[in-house]
Amino acid sequence: MTKLKTAYFCSNCGYESAKWLGKCPSCNSWNTFVEEVITKGQEKNDNGWKDYNADKRNSKTILLNKVSATEEDRILTTDSELNRVLGGGIVAGSIVLVAGEPGIGKSTLFLQVGLHLQGVSTLYISGEESEQQIKMRADRLKASNQDFYLLTETATDVLFKEIKKLRPQLVIIDSIQTLHSNFIESSPGSVSQIRECAAEFQRFAKETNTPVFLIGHITKDGTIAGPKILEHMVDTVLQFEGDRHYAYRILRTIKNRFGSTAELGIYEMTGEGMRSVSNPSEILITQKEEQLSGSAIAATLEGMRPLLIEVQALVTQSVYGTPQRTVSGFDLRRLQLLLAVLEKRGGFHFGVKDVFINIAGGLKVEDPSIDLSVICALLSSFEDVPLPQKVCFAGEVGLNGEIRAVNRIEQRIAEAEKLGFEKIVVSKYNKKGFDKEKTGIQIVPVGQVQEVYQLFF
Repeated sequence: MTKLKTAYFCSNCGYESAKWLGKCPSCNSWNTFVEEVITKGQEKNDNGWKDYNADKRNSKTILLNKVSATEEDRILTTDSELNRVLGGGIVAGSIVLVAGEPGIGKSTLFLQVGLHLQGVSTLYISGEESEQQIKMRADRLKASNQDFYLLTETATDVLFKEIKKLRPQLVIIDSIQTLHSNFIESSPGSVSQIRECAAEFQRFAKETNTPVFLIGHITKDGTIAGPKILEHMVDTVLQFEGDRHYAYRILRTIKNRFGSTAELGIYEMTGEGMRSVSNPSEILITQKEEQLSGSAIAATLEGMRPLLIEVQALVTQSVYGTPQRTVSGFDLRRLQLLLAVLEKRGGFHFGVKDVFINIAGGLKVEDPSIDLSVICALLSSFEDVPLPQKVCFAGEVGLNGEIRAVNRIEQRIAEAEKLGFEKIVVSKYNKKGFDKEKTGIQIVPVGQVQEVYQLFF
């Protein structure tokens, strides 16, 4: 009879302890230790991948200078946004973790990707839905593929038997939290089960050169469910995010061993699946018939991609004793800092006003170059004077009220020019970053917040 051993795992970070602890020594969380049964005496599974692929991995020591650097083999999908965030396509033998909130569209997106990959044998493993549910979704997507296979199973030993028979070129697992391995005796979704199942698929991906997509859940804090080691084990981590009340979704790269981590893809959720948005700036700028105060256009960068977004501000007289500061898609502490700069350097009394900031389209923006447009939107609402429609802004605001230079200014200028803007207001310290003669848009350099105020108000 196999001897059983129990251990305690932190459900937050995966730290292992021989006894129960109130506080985790690794992540300092309280009351997160759960008892799990680990099977000892059983040999770890080899899964028999030696005969699966003719290209056996080299296990000998080799000089780095003798290693030949070649481009990775990539599978190009029909989804240009997914190709972008993966760094140019799906790398053979890579393991990709995709996480997002429930109902955001993870399963829909990757079912769609698999169905559109003609000529690539794809196995879609679902532990959450039945064949009928997946078939209904595929019918809604109006896509068919002769090389697309379906398997609804959660036991990894059964999965690997089917994989050996089928030998797919791409494996999609929905989701990693539903799988369970016979080598661990805890329940599916527990720290040790997630770690073991991910390790088995990692070995499979590397030894057979087959790419694997793992769809994962997130916790109520917004972090990926399971141990933190899960993110270290995989090659790429993608975060699928967006407000479910808006149609737009963002696929953001958190980690990528085969490309840039500063990429993102934008999708629109439609009745027929996810539609790639190739020019998001046109969608994120509201088409208004009349000029209204409190609205400014920011030339920002999301990863490597320039975007023009609309910043909306509302400044009203405070009814209660403590003025409200409410933001949507912007950092609240950053707003308080900008209001303090306007109070100190400009003499504007925002201390008795309610201030509301909204980034149109449901986006969350962290680029500091949005500061200048936020200040202009605040001043526009404060004075109730609308800004000219064909003007956009790109600049970071310092604590002394100075407009600081931002990076990759020429990309922002090119995007504004492409969308028909006539003026872009930038920091005067950005002069080295662009050539005025080559651009067809008027560039207005400014150095202080007071200059911007005199320019427009």
